[in-house]
Amino acid sequence: MKKTVVINIVGLTKRLIGEHTPFIKNFLEDGLSTTIKPILPAVTCTMQSTYLTGKLPSEHGIVGNGWYFKDEHEVKFWRQSNTLVQSEKIWDILKKEHHDFTCANHFWWYNMNSKADFSVTPRPNYLADGRKIPDVYSHPSELRDELQNKLGTFPLFSFWGPKTSIKSSQWIADGAMRTDEIYNPTLTLIYIPHLDYNIQKYGLDFTKISKDLKEVDDIVKQLVNYYNQKDTNIILLSEYGITDVNNPIHPNRILRSKGFLDIRIERGLELLDPGASKAFAVSDHQLSHVYLNDLSLKDELVTLFKSVEGIEKVLVDDDIEKAHLNHSRCGDIVLVADKNSWFTYYYWLDDSKAPDFARMVDIHKKPGYDPVELTTNPKDIFVIPKIIFKLIKKKLGFRTLMNVIPLDATLIKGSHGRIPENKNDYPIFATNSKEIALKEGIEATDVFGLIYGLVTN
Repeated sequence: MKKTVVINIVGLTKRLIGEHTPFIKNFLEDGLSTTIKPILPAVTCTMQSTYLTGKLPSEHGIVGNGWYFKDEHEVKFWRQSNTLVQSEKIWDILKKEHHDFTCANHFWWYNMNSKADFSVTPRPNYLADGRKIPDVYSHPSELRDELQNKLGTFPLFSFWGPKTSIKSSQWIADGAMRTDEIYNPTLTLIYIPHLDYNIQKYGLDFTKISKDLKEVDDIVKQLVNYYNQKDTNIILLSEYGITDVNNPIHPNRILRSKGFLDIRIERGLELLDPGASKAFAVSDHQLSHVYLNDLSLKDELVTLFKSVEGIEKVLVDDDIEKAHLNHSRCGDIVLVADKNSWFTYYYWLDDSKAPDFARMVDIHKKPGYDPVELTTNPKDIFVIPKIIFKLIKKKLGFRTLMNVIPLDATLIKGSHGRIPENKNDYPIFATNSKEIALKEGIEATDVFGLIYGLVTN
């Protein structure tokens, strides 16, 4: 077996590799590289699960970053349990074949209670007084203390939200190298999410994202230089490419306007009631799962959504099967946005009745993905003092809402999830190894075999 590291640089595409990423550019030129054809939906959890199992969503079951848990009548995003992935992962197979194989997983998703030997994933503490304390989960448990004693507490608020910065990706990279120093795993998986943030906020505006590209290039340089000293097969890959958008679509508001959505009123605010709704949508970037509790509405809703500007495809039945999404977790109808559009989870018609979590960074309460959590109101010149004041109140033990997230979906200028027209916007695969055959343009399911081949070569 050969020591191998897979560095997952979220959002990296050929379009982004150039003057602002000189190290990555040289890495591709010196080694082998190709593009990866994304699958639907081209989002983190689905693409990662496909890479790690070699299977499609119809088999591994990860139909998005979240879905409708029908037995609980709840929409849940960003779950952590490894058993949600219904296919064997690469470490499961390699551990059965090679008794001395070990694997470290740093922040790839579904990272809790797997058979990976060493794992680290974000896991904040939610205290009884309402505070959210940054922390991580690890296996073995003492690895958490080792990393945070050496590197400081994981910077959770730099990992997601309006305060995102390079700090979280740097912590993950440093943690991976420290884990390698201690345990020397055969295969290491590293997640570098930094490009995901400002490209969603600003789109492909190089005047605003060049700094992010340079910062990521520097982290990749640190990692590659470290692993080169250990004679390691190095893989750089990404999950998807983010492209420019300017048209948010609100499928739940469309369904509500037709009387198909059920709403509960609590404290004067509106909450979506999926179990009581005839139909509702679970939106995830440029793809939206529409679930029907009344299947007789299917044809009517297909016609309705086909008439909505910005929806490129309305998938049902055989079309869902052709997209390899035919799994019990999939919606009865799947909406795919056109290249300029993306889907929100918004279901309220009056912002004054939006739930309290809508104006907060709260990835678990929202019944859909919300990239607007990356922003604050650009028209509010007092937003920073407000945040500081709320943080002081929290530290003093007072309950307070961090309700600083706007309800303006037009702030988002970049998205992903559909299959882009231009291959320059496809994810990439690159390696320093010359021991594999790498064709021009590979399938997402091919990544599993390439990693397996480099480890076992």
